[in-house]
Amino acid sequence: MSEAEDMVTEIEALGAQLAQAKASITNRFIGQERVVDLTLTALLCGGHGLLIGLPGLGKTRLVETVSTVMGLHGNRVQFTPDLMPADILGSEVLDTTPDGARAFRFIEGPIFCQLMMADEINRASPRTQSALLQAMQEKTVTVAGENRALGVPFHVLATQNPIEQEGTYPLPEAQLDRFLVQIDVAYPDRDTERDILLATTGDTDAEATEVFTADQLLAAQQLLRRMPVGDSVVEMILDLVRAFRPEEDGVSAQVRDTVAWGPGPRAAQALMLTVRARALLQGRLVPSAEDVLDMARPVLSHRMALNFAARARGDSLADLIDTTATNLTGAQAAA
Repeated sequence: MSEAEDMVTEIEALGAQLAQAKASITNRFIGQERVVDLTLTALLCGGHGLLIGLPGLGKTRLVETVSTVMGLHGNRVQFTPDLMPADILGSEVLDTTPDGARAFRFIEGPIFCQLMMADEINRASPRTQSALLQAMQEKTVTVAGENRALGVPFHVLATQNPIEQEGTYPLPEAQLDRFLVQIDVAYPDRDTERDILLATTGDTDAEATEVFTADQLLAAQQLLRRMPVGDSVVEMILDLVRAFRPEEDGVSAQVRDTVAWGPGPRAAQALMLTVRARALLQGRLVPSAEDVLDMARPVLSHRMALNFAARARGDSLADLIDTTATNLTGAQAAA
């Protein structure tokens, strides 16, 4: 069997396993298929996800369920204004042995896991938020001058309330850029909410079952990076990212007039990975232009910002991304 045939077989098997994982997750986290897909996308790409939604929409339940289904050791940290970096990373304590000798011993913090839930991440101070920067990028932390490796794999799923801003510290752009995707958790529709009501107010609660192991997830991440991507999709990703940089030659007047700063190269890397993950989740062997369009908003919306005049007019960043991406696709199709 050729290498290409081997890859096709592996992708098909992974697609079936992912379908089983989605079914297990939605058994507890009812509906919201888009949210589940984006969360699995973040894990398949080896990245992190920022879940933004109002209280009571099931964000915590989702992360707990994903941890079980994907076979990952998870920890949850409730971010509060008095949380200190050592509360996340861990610290050294001075131990005294029975013979009177003294030595420092490192006590690991909750970040030493495979899936960390940072609940209400914007409630902690910037000093504490920055404790995650090295961990999210390099998968290690430095404590007392020593680099310590985190779990393998290591992912952060952070939650944020979009309306309650009193007593919060907005995440800096450098940290936002480290989240692979922004996952907007909206209200469920009426039928979904009815299903939730009936499923969660009885005397039993649905249970999730483990579908993946950590090693299988790592193998899936490696397989995803081996998936081929056509030149047309690569060029579309580059065109899309560069189309939102107001200082770039040839950008639209709308972007130049409304965008304060645009996405960097990490956005293109994220799109390159997420379009592959979307194809995998839909059982396809290669990504398409439709995947780029679908992933544009989750990948770009937290990596760019509107200027003051655009915010004062009430312009929507999501609408700008959708419009620009659609126009770009139309122009490429016409060419």
